[in-house]
Amino acid sequence: MILGTGIDVVEVGRIAKAIERWGEQFLNHVFTKEEIAYARKHRYPHQHFAARFAAKEAVLKAFGDNAHISWKDISIMNDKYGRPVCHYRKKTFKNKILISLSHTQNYAVASAIITP
Repeated sequence: MILGTGIDVVEVGRIAKAIERWGEQFLNHVFTKEEIAYARKHRYPHQHFAARFAAKEAVLKAFGDNAHISWKDISIMNDKYGRPVCHYRKKTFKNKILISLSHTQNYAVASAIITP
């Protein structure tokens, strides 16, 4: 059973401009320390920031308008096989959040599905 679904697409350039304009303030507002470290270890970190931003937006859409979730309640990382996984920091949440993300030089897209 699907409890919620969401999808988002982001222009990589939009995230790059936000980082250039607001720097660490933007990064620390939206991303966890682990997400920042992950993106920065890549040659083109803006693509990885954009993919994680899109994933967070997709998760927020899957939860719906009344969820009251902050950016950093959601962490998008990779498991030991490289698959993206979503960690939701609310301990009372017992459902699963399945995500998929992809990016090119210019765009990042992500989908999220919440299941029991």
